Amino acid sequence: MAQTDIFIIEYKLLGEQKSFIIRAQRMRNVEAWHWASCDAGITPIPKPGKAPLKIISKPQAEKYGITEVRWRETAALKWTEVPS
Repeated sequence: MAQTDIFIIEYKLLGEQKSFIIRAQRMRNVEAWHWASCDAGITPIPKPGKAPLKIISKPQAEKYGITEVRWRETAALKWTEVPS
């Protein structure tokens, strides 16, 4: 499968299921917890090309009610022509 840079992050905020799509060069659990915190409004979204002011860790995010953070890579589309 071809590598893509689009990821889906799913998490729960105070028991309510949330999800969003993000474009990133790479994704690991550390980044997923941080981005879930950004989506939940706990920490500001960093400006493009600049490092975030402070990475929110899993224990910090859990204090604000974020749980069950999961992420996955989107499938790469394979475009094919339809014969005329």
